[in-house]
Amino acid sequence: MASVLPPVHPPMGMFDQYITPGGDSLILTEKVFSLSGDSFEVHKNQGGKPGEAALKIQGKHLTISGRKTVSDMAGNLLFDIVKEHFHILHPTLAAQDESGKKYLVIKKHRKLIGSEATLTLTSKDGRTDTLRMNGNWRDSCANIIHVESGATVARIDRQILNARELIGGAQTYHLNVAPGVDVALMVAACVALDELNNEKKGLISF
Repeated sequence: MASVLPPVHPPMGMFDQYITPGGDSLILTEKVFSLSGDSFEVHKNQGGKPGEAALKIQGKHLTISGRKTVSDMAGNLLFDIVKEHFHILHPTLAAQDESGKKYLVIKKHRKLIGSEATLTLTSKDGRTDTLRMNGNWRDSCANIIHVESGATVARIDRQILNARELIGGAQTYHLNVAPGVDVALMVAACVALDELNNEKKGLISF
């Protein structure tokens, strides 16, 4: 299912195979009672239901950073999502490679109403773009906006908890990514924002 958002120029991101001219629409679902940690299933959005598997996200319970590994469907590591521990006022997570090179940094800002975060995305050519997430993250949705151009690069919609999710604490997100934007890194943004929001409520610990 292609994105309904306008294309973004120039393209932004690190992984050419995940930057498509038609954009993409995905469904992210937390794995209920996962023994390995807080993991996600990521599928193509097929008419509002999970279709073909798109990425693998595996959580690690015993790591200090609450590390999650993000791999393609062949098992090739793309990056890890880790917590940076030296940001007291603004909780921060990063998507980085095995050497620590950062592709995306997500910094949460504290607000009484709604949610807001600043994202710094590094593209393959070394260019950095500043993005801002704003919206009613706790209730339903959030938009990720390119600060310089004002373009919406991704939209995240959170489904209302059903009975299965209420029991297991799982969430389901619909992620819509604009053409020209790295889908894998927007998946990282969605997972990181879920982590930061849950951490504030005391539901998870790094």
